Amino acid sequence: MDRELFTSSWKMMVVRGAVAIVFGIAAIAWPIETGLALMLLWGFWALLEGISLLVQAVRPSGQGSRAGRALLGVIAVIVAFFAIFSPGVTAQTLTWIFGIWLIVRGVFEAFTAFSSYRLSPRWLLLLGAALSIVLGVFFVANPGRAAVGIAVWLGLIALCWGVVFVVAGFLHRREHNWPAAPANPAPA
Repeated sequence: MDRELFTSSWKMMVVRGAVAIVFGIAAIAWPIETGLALMLLWGFWALLEGISLLVQAVRPSGQGSRAGRALLGVIAVIVAFFAIFSPGVTAQTLTWIFGIWLIVRGVFEAFTAFSSYRLSPRWLLLLGAALSIVLGVFFVANPGRAAVGIAVWLGLIALCWGVVFVVAGFLHRREHNWPAAPANPAPA
């Protein structure tokens, strides 16, 4: 293995880009599995967070509420249990909650657009509000499809960023490896 792989900035950009491209393709090809894998990762993170909070709640310290940490720790462990052992239901539930949040946000944006006289492109805020409400209704009505859609969008974003990193890495390599052309060639 090349020693400079992890020290050369252009190579790291290309490696990061390649990993993002592979992840993006996998997420697009297998969106359900991607969503489930993300829920499992999130579940394990929540489990570690919950255990950490419970340990902090048991230890004597002068900072914060021990009862509050214990409550958050128990909630995190329960959520982790559902995310690990039932990732599909967890993904649908989180998508449903996200949809409700989008609807509420859209309503508040629309209210703000009509109640504030200082907003100059009011139509832009109304457009954003309408988009939030429409997406929210879609997420609430179809949490399974919405979760798959999120995984596909995540894959598309990763794929695009991966291509950007690979191209940037090779451009960076070319910029630093090729000698600079003379500024003003001497007349013959």
